[in-house]
Amino acid sequence: MFKADDLAIFPIDSWIQHGVSWVALNLRPLFLAIKWPVEALLSLNDALLHAIPFPVFVVGFTLLAWRLATAGIAAFSAMSLVVIAMLGVWNEAMTTLSLISTAIVFCAAIGIPMGIWCARSDRVWNVVRPILDIMQTTPSFVYLVPVVMLFGVGTVPGEVAVVTAAAPPLIRFTNLGIRMVEHEIVEAGLAFGADKRQLLFEIQLPLAIPTILGGLNQTVLTAMVLSVVVAMIGAEGLGLVVLQGLGRLDVGRAAVGGIAIVLLAMVLDRVTQKMAEPKRGGGTQGSLLRTVLRLVRSERPDEPAVPAGRAKEAL
Repeated sequence: MFKADDLAIFPIDSWIQHGVSWVALNLRPLFLAIKWPVEALLSLNDALLHAIPFPVFVVGFTLLAWRLATAGIAAFSAMSLVVIAMLGVWNEAMTTLSLISTAIVFCAAIGIPMGIWCARSDRVWNVVRPILDIMQTTPSFVYLVPVVMLFGVGTVPGEVAVVTAAAPPLIRFTNLGIRMVEHEIVEAGLAFGADKRQLLFEIQLPLAIPTILGGLNQTVLTAMVLSVVVAMIGAEGLGLVVLQGLGRLDVGRAAVGGIAIVLLAMVLDRVTQKMAEPKRGGGTQGSLLRTVLRLVRSERPDEPAVPAGRAKEAL
């Protein structure tokens, strides 16, 4: 009888294995060049976070959360950090935070320009979109195999895996935020003499900031999840605490790492989520009016300023 296994005639696994082996052997200088800036920034962030005294860090982060979010979130952040220290995993939490902060920098450096490029070209977006679909639906563990073959094991290769998995949400949200800017607003900017650069940096990006920050929130959460998974390839941090507890069947140790991960993730989620919410009194039309008037003054200094009433009528 005909069986499904009879159709297994394509040795895709061996093709991929030979391909990755060839890339690892012949393009090693390229991957060392990619690894160097990641290692440099990760080492800097890790050393900086571990050098900050615990009370100073708690007070500073609480004030930052108060400034970016609310007093309630600031209080929750302070209590969560204190609980993490009481669990005895403060150093591991700082290592995980250095992984996440480094990932945010590289994801922003890659994701925002890529999202802008996708928003400005439908052809580019049609090519990038299926790639992002594949990256976001691929199980986290699958990233580890090529990363180990190309970069080795340890914290730095783990960081590469985190950046690779966490960048797609920021690309999508940046593209979405720019495309969601109302066509009438773009036309108003063009009518007042804005060129492509001014249109992007003075109108589209400012209006897309809430959406981009929403993508940053998703990037942070994805990086948090991957920072735990990459412990399987030697990355340090709270994920390693959980992995050690699992390997030794030490439920208590694994629970300590899990609780610390949950608290740190909730703090980062609440702060970044609040950053993405629109500010009171910061309406789109008011921001547009200020932007258009600034464009008029910068592009046509010899002409009289447009009165606010006439600018509103033009919109």
